[in-house]
Amino acid sequence: MTTPSGAYMGASDAFSWHMERDPVLRPSIVVAVLLDRPPDWDALVARVERTSRLMPSLRQRVIDSPVPAVAPRWTYDPHFDLTWHMRRVPAPEPRTWDAVLRLAHGPAMDTFDRARPLWELTLVEGLENGAAALIVKVHHSLSDGVSGMRLLAAMADPKRKPRALGKMPPAPLGEKVDHLTLVADAAGLMTAQLTRLAWRGAEAAIPALLRSARDPAGLARGAVAMARSVYRTAGPSSGAMSPLMRERATARHLAVMEVSLDAMKAAAKAADGTVNDAYLTVVTGGLRRYHERHGTSAESLRAVVPVSLRTEDDTGWGNRITLQRLILPVGELEPGVRMRALHRVIEAARREPSLPVTGMIAGALNMLPVGYVGGILKHVDFLASNVTGPQAPVYLAGGKITGLFAFGPTIGASLNTTLLSYAGTCHIGINIDTAAVPDPDVLLACLQESLAEVTVPSAAEPVPAQP
Repeated sequence: MTTPSGAYMGASDAFSWHMERDPVLRPSIVVAVLLDRPPDWDALVARVERTSRLMPSLRQRVIDSPVPAVAPRWTYDPHFDLTWHMRRVPAPEPRTWDAVLRLAHGPAMDTFDRARPLWELTLVEGLENGAAALIVKVHHSLSDGVSGMRLLAAMADPKRKPRALGKMPPAPLGEKVDHLTLVADAAGLMTAQLTRLAWRGAEAAIPALLRSARDPAGLARGAVAMARSVYRTAGPSSGAMSPLMRERATARHLAVMEVSLDAMKAAAKAADGTVNDAYLTVVTGGLRRYHERHGTSAESLRAVVPVSLRTEDDTGWGNRITLQRLILPVGELEPGVRMRALHRVIEAARREPSLPVTGMIAGALNMLPVGYVGGILKHVDFLASNVTGPQAPVYLAGGKITGLFAFGPTIGASLNTTLLSYAGTCHIGINIDTAAVPDPDVLLACLQESLAEVTVPSAAEPVPAQP
């Protein structure tokens, strides 16, 4: 789970790093954690200190490369100090969960101090009924949902009393990197990459020539399929498909929904789908209602759905995802029928020929002007993510986690919805661009109505398969 000091960012991480040159695309993840009581502050600080020594990415800052074709690199912050990253504040009035969400929406679009590691944690104390909350903000280049849950597992305890962890590990030493070293290293890396690319090209050329001799038509069909797949992933589009949610800006509104995991599983089973299918059925149903509420309609919307590329033995930090751009059915009224249609779209996306080369696609996008990349992302109607969290209750420094909501970045879309399952409950965080959705309370009501429709007992009855 560590990032070696001096390691260069992978293409996906670098893509997240570069995109925030456009403020609308800022890729910060915000997680709001509700606790039944305040954690012991000293114990929490000690646990974060320990975790930062075991997962040095938490101590590393980003150094941009002086050579544009070379990715930024991670180096240990020579001035690392937890007090820059952790703070505690009193709960604002009326000291409710809504007050926490209002407090969290600012960090969702604030920029990080690029001279320091890309995370921060705020403890909110004095909520009603003696509760507390943590607001955690992480740059997407540092973590995806899976590695974020691994970080939580390293910090959390299965019981209220924090477990004894023994001697504190040694702290990594900070580094100062001079410009000449950066230039020399970048030049060396670029030379090595070009050499590897040439060898790989030569290695691939001979089998390709043999295949073309045996089956020239098949090779041509494969090339066309790959080109079309790459275009579906990263090609330009004429605009958002929604006739309603078209504006983009930097103001955000955060909202939440909850539903039992068993209810979502039952709804999914009724249509031979997955929990993710049921979740997308909820989101698309809410968006259909929202359009109808405004006197318009949308049969389909363009969505981005993260697809994990992690293998079972992959314990690395950072991003191991690709962003799949899909056209999802929205207009179908019957939830079960819509769920089956969504399932077919998602399964087809998992077979995209371009999936193995998404790193190369991200690397190519890193070389393009941010305006081009922004044009692709701002024509997406919504994002939807699904993350699996701990399935039994856990504690942080003595405080029991009773709610766990993730708010993924909109990165140019009108909204991002993230389902995070924890301890038998699906916690859904909704991050809304209020330029696209100026009445977020109306959208939330539409999503809640759709959630009820999908998970009521009648929706759990078997749905006939479509021909």
